[in-house]
Amino acid sequence: VQLQASGGGLVQAGGSLRLSCTASVSETRFIFNIMGWYRQTPGEQREAVARIIGSGENIKYADSVKGRFTISRDNAKNTVYLQMNSLEPEDTAVYFCNVNIWTPQRGSLDVWGQGTLVTVSS
Repeated sequence: VQLQASGGGLVQAGGSLRLSCTASVSETRFIFNIMGWYRQTPGEQREAVARIIGSGENIKYADSVKGRFTISRDNAKNTVYLQMNSLEPEDTAVYFCNVNIWTPQRGSLDVWGQGTLVTVSS
């Protein structure tokens, strides 16, 4: 399983960005238990930003992004998105996508994508 994230960049405060993360899965049978986004700044621990748990009915957001960020998924494309609106300088971080995927061959796996840098200027 490989994750390819994209969509980071430089934006002014108040602006918007959309992150995308597509999973490449070689197995024909699999289930995404969790799809989500985390972020990390230098010297800080990685924190969960938004996660879709299960088939999509259970969505969790960090308090700091509620009302501004929206996570969604496209099952046909094995892709998870993070729409980020009203961005603030405090949102500046490297954003990582993460999935927990189950396959009959390997059971449950936790997979991380490469980070994508989001920089919000004031």
